[in-house]
Amino acid sequence: MRLGLALGYWGRGPDPRHLELAREAERLGYDSVWTAEAWGSDAFTALTWIAAHTSRIKLGTGIAQMAARTPTATAMHALTLDHLSGGRVLLGLGLSGPQVVEGWYGRPFPESPLTATREYVDVIRQVLARKGPVTADGRFHPHPYQGPDGTGLGKPLKPITHPLRADLPILLGAEGPRNIAQTTRIADGWLPLYWSPYRTEVYRESLADAPEGFLIAPMARAVVCDDVAEGLLPVKAMLGFYIGGMGHAARNFHADLMARMGFEEEARRVQRLFLEGRKEEAVLAVPDAFADEISLVGPRERIAARLAAWREGPVTDLLVTAPDLRTLRILAELSF
Repeated sequence: MRLGLALGYWGRGPDPRHLELAREAERLGYDSVWTAEAWGSDAFTALTWIAAHTSRIKLGTGIAQMAARTPTATAMHALTLDHLSGGRVLLGLGLSGPQVVEGWYGRPFPESPLTATREYVDVIRQVLARKGPVTADGRFHPHPYQGPDGTGLGKPLKPITHPLRADLPILLGAEGPRNIAQTTRIADGWLPLYWSPYRTEVYRESLADAPEGFLIAPMARAVVCDDVAEGLLPVKAMLGFYIGGMGHAARNFHADLMARMGFEEEARRVQRLFLEGRKEEAVLAVPDAFADEISLVGPRERIAARLAAWREGPVTDLLVTAPDLRTLRILAELSF
């Protein structure tokens, strides 16, 4: 099981620790570093900055949102950075949810998310393969565009720049069972939002047809500390926000996932409290047991024991959100 460093997206401004953490992760032997985006900083710019200050570590978008760019624009970002970094890019993509897609990107959320995802990945594959002009008779991503409001003058094109790698890895952030199953067919890997090494049966059916070499790369907050309850508070705050606020009351993929993992009553309570404006109560209502299962928190000996459970399952890459150099170093000592 390889280790990766997940830096997430910026908050109010750039985090001055990110570059130091990325460079230390490379020095320690971490395999990859990942950036994200929501409705603030973008994933590719920060990753390019890190690429310029490192030489070996792989560079992942975890995740870049599909609604933010057309598939050809995403392919351009990926092939450009892949050249500049010497072939280090891992392209992680996600569809996001209706609130973000429609509220931030000003686009309709696809009524068939699986079809939209499949078309998006197909176009990127065509760009990277560069075997001919990109053509797609798609419902969501047709190339050339032939809609009623078009000119009819669109011409199939292939990239001017020759991609460095036709097989640049594509990973998808999928949550629903059918979406995960499709991911095993069309992508090189999967980026789970929540992964419990103690409940791998939740995903067993969806991953049944995963091919050999398929990447499974969940993110988990990691912090070496003496007080487990205190260390779990940031995990619970994240869960409270995602389960309560990242979605509509009737359509919240994150809450649905927590429910499938055995915490349905708790998930609906967190969601209800958050939507009622009782955000602090929502965070406190997140069960410590759930937050603990999907993270690595506590003294060194406790984390060492729990790492063993992660290694026993199908996870190929553990992407840790480690807030300090000490945690990064101890995880490396326990893993390498």
